[in-house]
Amino acid sequence: MTKIRDQKFGPKLLLKVFGIAFFGYLFLGFMLLPCLNTLASIFNTTNASGERDPLAVIRFFFAGNMGSYVWNSLKLAVCLVVTVNVVGVSIVLLTEYFDIKGARILRLGYMTTLIYSGVALVTGYLFLYDSDGIITTLLVNAFPGMNPDWFSGFNAVLFTMTFACTSNHMLFLRNAIRGIDYNTVEAARNMGAKPFKVLWKVVFPTLIPTMFSLTVMTFITGLCAMSAPTLLGYDSINPEIVRLAGSSSADEAFPQARAALLSVILAMFTIVLLTILSSYERKGHYLSVSKTKAKLQKQKITNPVANVLAHIYAYILFIIYMIPVVMIIIFSFQTYGAIRMKKLDLTNWTLINFFGTQDYEYLTSRGTYKTRKGSISGLFANEATLSGIKLSFVLSAIAAALACVIVVVACNYIFKNRNKKSGTVLEYSLLFPWLLPTILICYSYRVYFNSEDVWYVGGNNLYYAENVRLLIILAYTVVKLPFSLRMIKASFYAIDEELEDAARNLGASGLATFLKVKLPIILPSVLAVFALNFNALFTEYDMSATFASSYGTSYAMVIQSMCAEEGLYGYNVNASGRRCASTVFIMIVSGIILYLVYGVGARDLGERLEIKDRRRKRMERLQSRFKRQPAPKTAP
Repeated sequence: MTKIRDQKFGPKLLLKVFGIAFFGYLFLGFMLLPCLNTLASIFNTTNASGERDPLAVIRFFFAGNMGSYVWNSLKLAVCLVVTVNVVGVSIVLLTEYFDIKGARILRLGYMTTLIYSGVALVTGYLFLYDSDGIITTLLVNAFPGMNPDWFSGFNAVLFTMTFACTSNHMLFLRNAIRGIDYNTVEAARNMGAKPFKVLWKVVFPTLIPTMFSLTVMTFITGLCAMSAPTLLGYDSINPEIVRLAGSSSADEAFPQARAALLSVILAMFTIVLLTILSSYERKGHYLSVSKTKAKLQKQKITNPVANVLAHIYAYILFIIYMIPVVMIIIFSFQTYGAIRMKKLDLTNWTLINFFGTQDYEYLTSRGTYKTRKGSISGLFANEATLSGIKLSFVLSAIAAALACVIVVVACNYIFKNRNKKSGTVLEYSLLFPWLLPTILICYSYRVYFNSEDVWYVGGNNLYYAENVRLLIILAYTVVKLPFSLRMIKASFYAIDEELEDAARNLGASGLATFLKVKLPIILPSVLAVFALNFNALFTEYDMSATFASSYGTSYAMVIQSMCAEEGLYGYNVNASGRRCASTVFIMIVSGIILYLVYGVGARDLGERLEIKDRRRKRMERLQSRFKRQPAPKTAP
């Protein structure tokens, strides 16, 4: 009896109690309380006489222009749902379902948005379509009556985000189409159905669940857009929240409460959409199944006219996707003069936008020449860009690793307690950030932790000086928890319970079983999630803009602002060239990450062991080949 009691009140129980208390501390302090504080701030506003007026912000919303920001975001989200789905579905069908010549090359072009996004992508489109952009200049020369400022506002944002947001279709819808059973397609064809009728009646019904999820994701992306509206001059919710967060009551009426109200409105839209998605996923869907599943074979377009039009459409989209990438790469090796004038000079190539520095000589207003030492500097020689790269790399790596560690430990607990309420509560708590837009979480952190009265963090102001970096890491980690949970949790289903039982029967402890049995199985998925999280955070702009601070200037913020004062007083002369070089650098980093995810990271344990064994045998052959042979004996 004493032995049972000792086991009941032993170290395991203490560890469990400590774990629950620590998780409660984190959830309340870094998820729930900051958001509740933001909600309460809406009703704590005071009027001109200093009296509390809970409905002041609500009245201001209906009387002022705040409603226009909500309407603009809704209009953008609705239009994006149409345009992104049309383009996204078409590029997947052209590369995966129909027999189109050069499909592999087309696929590479369509997937370029996976290697650069956010500020880097928008600046690439600005380089082409801005008032002095390459394409706009050519169009104005061809059509003199054309407005050179056409690429701004709603049309520019819709155009840019339409092609930027199809990356989800290339990832998820492509896998859904490749998973279709070809037997069902062949059966419909044998019954006399035409190719497009087969597509409409057989293929599309099996894609409805994926299409619905992509539609909701696209709507939320448009609703919470930040980079494109900020750079292209479109008044939407997120840029207005960031602007109000940096304002004060001396500049305008209760800006913080207005920012909080807009954040809560975004949260309401997000919660409603995710609720609809969850209820829809619980319903039944069409499935493409058979006893012997066959690999999908590409369908030929038998109508000659339709076939030609499909090829023309496919390559027009390819050109739209590839022109920004090709032009940015080429101009990143041009001089600052060629980049500023948007004129390609094939006789003058340089690496100054990447490495090294040069002096700049310019004519002053007094008619004299003046030289600025090192005013022309490369990406890796400029202090601002280099510090932005280092800061974003460190913060993104720490946050991505923290999210993976937290989720791995949580998933292990969830699967051990899958039939208990504690496991369910833990899972839904980690999914809680998905109910809120990113801007609301970051704004709540900025307001709530910008004080020395928060006992959760020992009375430290986390928004002050270098502490803001810790605040950014916390925000990065919290935002990436839901995605990490969904991905890593799926990998736990691949663990055979018999392996765990065998380890326990051999006397292995719970920790040893996890480290030696479970972790090697889920490690490829964990590394893939880490890589994707790092890739997204490294070029992230929305959150870092909310935490705008001289101590927390991320790489994306440097890219966004490096051209604001280009050439002013002879400083920062080749900012545009450095921006092109920055975009190329982001493409390289993202490409390596994607290779690690879908190449090395996609290998399971058996494949990795087989590769390791082949590498060992190769090394043994090399060693035996170069091993010295014994010298022959000479005759006496």
